[in-house]
Amino acid sequence: MNIAIQSVHFDATTQLKEFIERKISKLDKFSDQIIDAEVILKVVKPEVSNNKEASIKLNIKNGELFANKIADTFEEAVVQGVEALEKQVFKVKEKTREK
Repeated sequence: MNIAIQSVHFDATTQLKEFIERKISKLDKFSDQIIDAEVILKVVKPEVSNNKEASIKLNIKNGELFANKIADTFEEAVVQGVEALEKQVFKVKEKTREK
């Protein structure tokens, strides 16, 4: 799966990018429908706690899945987003099984 990571108005560290790739790659084992993923990271203004936003879009064969989470750290936001996408992937899988 191809994973595109975009950080808005800052440079994401290599460590953060590797973390995101590891987490999103785990979604591959739940479904073979996933084509690629786009991750957009941004710091929400004003700079207070809970200001790291991670938007994750998964392109799948029959459309796309999306999760947008805000947390104290990008890692936390990505983990929450991946958990939300896991549920969406399972729902899509169930629907395709019913057909």
